[in-house]
Amino acid sequence: MVSSPHVLLVDPNDTGRELLAERLKLQGFAIHECNDGAQGAILALEATPAAIIADLSMPSISGVQLCRLLRSEAGTSSVPVILRGLESRRNHFWAEQAGAFAYVVKGRMGELVRALRRALELRSLENDGFFVVDSTEALDVRDRIATHLDAALFESVIAAEVRQLGSSESFDRMFDLLSQFVSQVTTYRWMAVLRDEPRRLGLHANPLTQKRALTEALAAFGVSDDALAKALVEDDDAIVDMDGPPAVTAPIHFGAAKVGTLALASQSSSHPGDGVLVKTIARELGGALRMATLVEESRFMARIDPLTGLLNRRAFLEWGTREANRSARYDDPFCVLLLDVDHFKLINDRRGHAAGDAILCALSRVLASSVRSCDVVARWGGEEFVIAVPSTPRQGAVRLADRIREAVAEDDIFDSSQNRVQVTASFGVAQLEGGESLEHLVDRADRAMYAAKTAGRNRVFSMNDGSVVPFVPDPVVSPSLGHPSNGV
Repeated sequence: MVSSPHVLLVDPNDTGRELLAERLKLQGFAIHECNDGAQGAILALEATPAAIIADLSMPSISGVQLCRLLRSEAGTSSVPVILRGLESRRNHFWAEQAGAFAYVVKGRMGELVRALRRALELRSLENDGFFVVDSTEALDVRDRIATHLDAALFESVIAAEVRQLGSSESFDRMFDLLSQFVSQVTTYRWMAVLRDEPRRLGLHANPLTQKRALTEALAAFGVSDDALAKALVEDDDAIVDMDGPPAVTAPIHFGAAKVGTLALASQSSSHPGDGVLVKTIARELGGALRMATLVEESRFMARIDPLTGLLNRRAFLEWGTREANRSARYDDPFCVLLLDVDHFKLINDRRGHAAGDAILCALSRVLASSVRSCDVVARWGGEEFVIAVPSTPRQGAVRLADRIREAVAEDDIFDSSQNRVQVTASFGVAQLEGGESLEHLVDRADRAMYAAKTAGRNRVFSMNDGSVVPFVPDPVVSPSLGHPSNGV
């Protein structure tokens, strides 16, 4: 005679549980009952049942927690658990996330029996293993229940904290906040995050070991230091320990796509849970990392001209206004160069707009390579460009404008068909005056540029004491003839 399958029924409602047990016995199941989730876990570990039916909501531990606990134990990891409760999408979701075999709404007896029979059929196809503890080990089982629930709570807290980093709005701020949080949870020599695209490394280390930590982090990620953008956080929250174990790494995913890697180098006496901690953080960090990247990209695109890659007019005005105010406060000279490509409409008409775009891109590279690191080049609009020159008086700015004018005229600029195009530009220069706004300064440079256009193009004019004057290169003495020469 075939014995009836051993089914454990866990339900805190005595009346409802007894009625359900009787109906299941009529269906040929051997039912063992209990009214407490923790006690149900102990019974399941003492004598592994063929299946478990449990209430979703129970006073000691919930059905979700019971399901997760049994999944974590070797002897019960394959035991199917059917959870019961009220009709709710959320209940179905939590049951699925906990690894339950099925979720059945209370009162649906036929659905419950069918689910139970399917579970037992699948169970019979597997090679059952047993993890048996006698009743004298009940206290140990309760300790394991408490440990598992503490771990689950700890993991949920970690996950919640990491998800909050999604509001950081930048990679650097996100990583700084992450280091502040993780250093409260565990002790480490260094922690690092490598974002894949755009590539950027965040590293938290002690100031005394920062250089060594950087070397170890690069080795852990398998990357070189060449041109790698970095966000370095240095403080005493990271410890000095020269004998720690190798770093633990975990990939960071956003959906199916890998977006980065997390690495943590523990101290010599590392915590046994650091590996799980790194995996938990990495699993939850993908959304925050992607969100910070998207915010950075949107801010970048709002400031950058998409064709030339230079700052756009709005970004230039924001930066230039601050710089002009600073220059006025400290009585530091500040100049603006405005230039316009000569006959640009004719180029567009004859060669096409693609050729015009190619020329603007080439011109932007010439401008960017012709100025100092403290100068700022931006696309003002159309074929006009603006250059801000801090800490430089008008005479120096005019000479710079003329050098750029020559560089533009002499540069090999090609259109979209790789045909060389002779390009020239007209320049206007103005120096900031007391009490003047940036907009008014640019307007005066624009008037000087218009004068350069009117005078024949491919030249530099500047505003001097309210008047527009052309730039005349200083005479150069010829070393062979001994007399002045224009030297243009």
